[in-house]
Amino acid sequence: MSELLHQFVDVVVNAVGDLGYLGIFLLMTLESSFIPFPSEVVLIPAGYLAYKGEMNALAVVVAGIAGSLLGAYINYFLSLTLGRTFILRYGRYFFFSEEKFLALEKAFHEHGRFATFFGRLIFGIRQWISIPAGLSKMPLLPFSLLTAAGAGIWVAILVSLGYALHEVEQAGVYAKSIGYWLVGAIVVISIAYFYWWTPRARAKRASSSTELNGSSS
Repeated sequence: MSELLHQFVDVVVNAVGDLGYLGIFLLMTLESSFIPFPSEVVLIPAGYLAYKGEMNALAVVVAGIAGSLLGAYINYFLSLTLGRTFILRYGRYFFFSEEKFLALEKAFHEHGRFATFFGRLIFGIRQWISIPAGLSKMPLLPFSLLTAAGAGIWVAILVSLGYALHEVEQAGVYAKSIGYWLVGAIVVISIAYFYWWTPRARAKRASSSTELNGSSS
């Protein structure tokens, strides 16, 4: 099994080397859209090739971010143009009424920027977070900036692993561990966000403070 994995890694490394930056861009576009596959397969070998001097690490990161952004645009605009119309017209047949959709849309309007940025750092979510952004008509500029920022962090992590560890297989193991640590950190940040930083939480604290001051007087 390990021999097969080693052969597969060699094939990917050679493929990335042959395709160059355009290949990284196209593969990350697919990874970020409706044909998801592990970005580690593309970016860690590219980082390794950068270590060997066969690619430029900064150019790899830029190509990875650009591809991630284009893939996110595909999901965003498909959801914006087709998904919204479909849900409003046929959602009731799937127990998803217009009222539920509007409630979801309102929630994403309030917290969508938070979700868009941190969603890019979570396994299994980064490819799909663009869909609710499109459905809720999130403005394109903040969507683009937050998507690029979140994707950029993950791209830089993977490229750095391939570059620093000087090989691919062990870097993939570290990438999974880092991914789990990111999920844990985002859970903690999310709890703090919803219970401390959101306007509703601030209003609740202000109301409680006012009540306490009123009762003390």
